[in-house]
Formats: sequence, structure tokens, C-alpha cells
Amino acid sequence: MRNIFKGDPDLYGVIGHPIGHSLSPRIHATFAEQCQQSLVYRAIDAQPEMFETELATFQSRGGLGLNVTVPFKQAAWAWVEELNETARLAGAINTICFDRDGTTRGYNTDGIGLCTDLTQNLGYSLAGKDLLILGAGGASRGIIQPLMQQNPNSLTIANRTLDRGSRLAETFSHLGRISAAQLDRIPGDYDLVINATSASLSGASLELRAGLIRPRGAAYEMMYGQLSPFLRWAEQAGASLITDGLGMLVEQAAESFHIWRGIRPQTAPVLTALRQVVESSEKR
Repeated sequence: MRNIFKGDPDLYGVIGHPIGHSLSPRIHATFAEQCQQSLVYRAIDAQPEMFETELATFQSRGGLGLNVTVPFKQAAWAWVEELNETARLAGAINTICFDRDGTTRGYNTDGIGLCTDLTQNLGYSLAGKDLLILGAGGASRGIIQPLMQQNPNSLTIANRTLDRGSRLAETFSHLGRISAAQLDRIPGDYDLVINATSASLSGASLELRAGLIRPRGAAYEMMYGQLSPFLRWAEQAGASLITDGLGMLVEQAAESFHIWRGIRPQTAPVLTALRQVVESSEKR
């Protein structure tokens, strides 16, 4: 753990395109102040063709860690030299650690952030539950292993094309009961439904049947902000818990901070402050 009173501030940041909307600089600045860590955290807007050049430049300037957001998570996974098991299975990373010997290590903290938000912030136990993930893209890949580590009864991946969902289920089949279904033919009902699609970005509806969520079930939208069509559907379907992904954003950032600095920040005050910022911006 580094002390705020020693030397020049260490360099961290987030890279993506576009990046102006990112809350990460605000989050990590708050973490640094809270934990008395001397660092600066910058947002880097990288053109896709310049991504690897930007990484090399950041490293050459003494940068110690980067968060990675869309559209670069898979490219970053291929770029780093070392991956932990969660990142290897996910096929995408959101955290890079630049060691002082030049080694680059990649992590995916999205799933940890999701599970921490559910189990600690929201008090929702995943043990013994039947889970449904909507979508079989990169967002889904990053959360499956951490979800399965919470010992659910089963996990179903629903995707518009069954083949893609089936391949993803097969990749993680060694972790437990994981199956796939076509999005418009999802069988059964579930304790928790997680929207890992990008539909909410465009305000699109997924046309899901109400019976997918069990009585007193839960719905989790991985995007954050105003009430999405998915969450409105879950509310009408009778879900007792509906929530967006702001808590996941804060908790995955806290895990990245812990990887880099060796100290775990308190997330509750940061989440409360950010919720006020998001709600205020929605009213404008």
C-alpha cells in the first residue's frame, strides 16, 4: 500500500471510446482521498486504431493501472501478457496492472462487482437460486464464473441465437448447472433475471413474458441510469427487487483499486453520492 505523503502521485486511468460520460475518474478520486492514496486518474479517449499505441504510451509514462471500457475489453484481453482465471474465461478484461518490471496483467472485476452489489449492498443471496442471464456477449462472459462461485442452483443463458448461448454455456459447464435457451423461447421461471444485453442503451424492449420472474423474484439491469424498459417490465411482472448497475460500477471499481493499491475502499458513501449525481442529471 502506498502512502499519500511519499513522492509524486502515481498514474492511473480509464481508456475507452467515447469516454466523456465515464464516472470512473470521480469514483477513483474519491477512493484515493478516502484511503489517503497519492494518485491521479485520467480519462483517455482512444480511437480504435490507436488503442495499442495509447496503452504503450501510458505504460512508457510510468502508468501503473488502467480500467478498460467499451469497445476495448476484448482487445485488452489479447494485449496483456498475463491473465487470472476469471479473465481468461471471460475473454475480456476491464483492469490492467502495469508492473514495474514491465509485465502487464489483466483482470475482469465486473462479475465481482455484480456479486458484491447483490449480496452485500442489496442483501440478496444467490445460493440455491435459479438464475437467468439475458444475452451471450462480453458482458455475460465476465459475470458467469463469479455468479457460479455463489453456489446457485442453476444458470440459464438466453440469447437471440441459440448457438452462441450454447457455446458460452459449454465454456463454463465445468462450473455447475449451466444451460442455454433462445431468447423468445425461454422455459421455466427464475429467481433472478440479469439483463446483460445492450438493449437498454437504445431504449429497446426485449419482449419478455411476465412469468419468467418468480414471486418475490429479482431483476438486475447491468446498465445504470433511468428506469430501463427491462426494469419496467420486471416491475410490471411483480419483481420484489429491481435495480440498475450503478452499484456494480462502484464495486468493480473498488476491486480494481484493491488490485492496484492493496487497500479496499468503503463503497457505500461513494454509491450514495453517485446515485444523487445520476438522479440529478436525469431531471435536467
